[in-house]
Amino acid sequence: VRIAERAAVVLLAEAGKQDIEIAEHLGMTRQKAARWRARFLQLGIAGIQKDAPRSGTKRRLSPEMVLEVVRKTTQDKPENATHWSTPSLSRALKISASSVGRIWRAHGLKPYLVKTFKVSNDQHFAENAPDIVGLYLSPPEHALVLSCDEKSQIQALDRTQPGLPIKKDRCGTMTHDYKRNGTTTLFAALNAFDGAVIGTCMERYRHQEWLRFLRLIDQKTPADKTLHLIVDNYATHKHPVVQRWLKRHPRFTMHFTPTSASWLNMVERFFRDLTHNRLKRDCFDSVDQLITAIDNYLHRHNHAPKPFIWTAKATDILEKVKRARARLDTLETD
Repeated sequence: VRIAERAAVVLLAEAGKQDIEIAEHLGMTRQKAARWRARFLQLGIAGIQKDAPRSGTKRRLSPEMVLEVVRKTTQDKPENATHWSTPSLSRALKISASSVGRIWRAHGLKPYLVKTFKVSNDQHFAENAPDIVGLYLSPPEHALVLSCDEKSQIQALDRTQPGLPIKKDRCGTMTHDYKRNGTTTLFAALNAFDGAVIGTCMERYRHQEWLRFLRLIDQKTPADKTLHLIVDNYATHKHPVVQRWLKRHPRFTMHFTPTSASWLNMVERFFRDLTHNRLKRDCFDSVDQLITAIDNYLHRHNHAPKPFIWTAKATDILEKVKRARARLDTLETD
């Protein structure tokens, strides 16, 4: 916009207009019109394409002070806290809080944030992880790959007071306190090919309930298909009774995720969507109402299912875990 305005000044000047006429025509001061007219005469097109260099405020912090802010942020802690804030670090170094904020932004530092992580220490990780990833990326022919797990202890929560609805300039509200009306456990098997889910709710999650769910999977899937089930290492899945049942049903093949690697189980992504989209903000007067809500969600999901596309290669996962373990070993040694 500024360049277009300056070009208009030049074109009007070329048409024989005086500075005051140009200013009145473009709605600017006479001094401004005269300045850009003179800049064009002196420098040509380059004179109106960008502003002249400005002196600006001189830098008040030395490079040494900038490095000290970065060093203290990443390597030190305040005496009475776990991390620095802009006010606390500015007091410690006797500089302004805005200067601390600018340095943090320039160096990508966010000491006020923390992320959780978990690196699997499973000795068989290098064997089990590629097996599961291979099922996602290249499933066997004439087989179904089902990602199975339980979402246990889903609470039927009811708020102590009604919340306010969403409106202009205000989000919806809900009380922080709640009443517990019981729990249920969702057993789910996600079809890795099309995203459809076989699911049912039960009161508990023992091996008896897991067997009931296996029988449900047996009924709900085509009899001519072999089944590859991806499950975690929970003891229920390896109970002797379960093992005997699996021997009598050879079309079932179990694939166990490494310990502390539940993210390899694709059904966890479905559980996240269920919680975020249906359970987190709703209120339930009873367990039956909660189960009805879950069943309706499953029904609508299966009406038009969409698969979760797995993209991470096994080699990339193994390399990342290897780097993480090496880094943790270094920290423990230090």
